[in-house]
Amino acid sequence: MKMLAKLTMVGAMGLGLATNAMGGELTVYTAIEAEDLKKYAAAFNADHPDITINWVRDSTGIVTAKLLAEKDNPQADVIWGLAGTSLLLFKGEGMLEAYAPVGVENLDPKFVDTSNPPYWTGIDAWVAAVCYNTVEGEKNGVPAPTSWQDLTDPVYAGHVIMPNPNSSGTGFLDVSSWLQIFGEDGGWEFMDALHSNIARYTHSGSAPCKLAASGETIVGISFAFRGAKSKAAGAPIDIIVPSEGVGWEMEASAIIAGTANMGDAQTLIDWTVTKKANEMYNSGYGVVAYPGVAKPVEHFPEGLLEAMIKNDFEYAANNRAAILAEWASRYDGKSDPK
Repeated sequence: MKMLAKLTMVGAMGLGLATNAMGGELTVYTAIEAEDLKKYAAAFNADHPDITINWVRDSTGIVTAKLLAEKDNPQADVIWGLAGTSLLLFKGEGMLEAYAPVGVENLDPKFVDTSNPPYWTGIDAWVAAVCYNTVEGEKNGVPAPTSWQDLTDPVYAGHVIMPNPNSSGTGFLDVSSWLQIFGEDGGWEFMDALHSNIARYTHSGSAPCKLAASGETIVGISFAFRGAKSKAAGAPIDIIVPSEGVGWEMEASAIIAGTANMGDAQTLIDWTVTKKANEMYNSGYGVVAYPGVAKPVEHFPEGLLEAMIKNDFEYAANNRAAILAEWASRYDGKSDPK
C-alpha cells in the first residue's frame, strides 16, 4: 500500500496537476498510455481547474486486479481508460455506478453499455496486428507472416514477442480472440505451438511493436495504431493483418459505486465523452467513440477494420479469470520480470 500511495503522488505531480486546493478531489485509476494520459489530463484540468485528480496508472491487468481486490473497500472514484472487458466484469460484480453522461447520445452505440442508464462508456478502440521488421527479417531469413498460424512455424523460433495477458489488455484481447477464432481446444493448441517460438512476454501491449521497430525482435504482436506511429517515425516495419482475423478491445470509463465525490466524478465522465476529448483520443487511436471524429491514419494496414472479429466481450469478461490462470500455468515462464 505504501508503494501505491507513492505511485499515486508521483503520478499526480508528474502530470503537473496541482490545482486549487478549495476544489474537489478525485482518485482516478487508468491504463491509458502515459504519453497520452499527460495530454488528456492537462486538457481536462484546463477546463476544470477546480478539480484535483490523483492519478493511479498501471497496465490493464494490474489495474483490474487492484480494483477487484478493493471491491469491498474502494479507493478509486473513477476509472478513465481501462479495457471494456474489465468494465463488464466490474459491472457484473456490482462495482460501478450507473450514469448517463451529458452527450452520451452522440456516441456510437457500440461504445455505450446497453443498460439504461449505462454503467460505462467507451472512449476509443485498439485493434490487434503484427509488427514485422523488414530489415531484420531479411537479414535473418525470417519471412513476413500472413496469418497467426504462420507464427507457429519453427522459422520464427526466438523471433516473436507478445504481451502477457495478465498484465496487458492487448495481450488479453489476443488470447481471448484466439480462443474465439480457433475454438477453445484449437486456441490452446495454437498458443502451445506459438509459445515454442516466443522469445519473451512483455508487460506492455505497445512494447512488442516498439521492440520490432528498433530491431530488437523481428515480430512483435501488438496493436495496429502503435505500428502505424512507429512506421510514420521511420521504423522499417510492416503492419500485418493476419488472415484469420484480429481481436480488438475498447478503452472505457465509469464511476465507482459508492464514491463520496459523485458530482466531480460525473463532471469528469461528462468530459470524457465530449467531441473535444475524442479528438484527443484520435491522436493515440485510430478508432474513437464519437462518430466522424477519427481522421485517416497514415500507414494503417488495408482491410484492418474488416478483419476485426465479432468479439464476444461477454465471453471474454465472464471467462477472464479462468483464461488468465490457464495461460499463466502454461506460459508464464517466459514473462519479463515485474
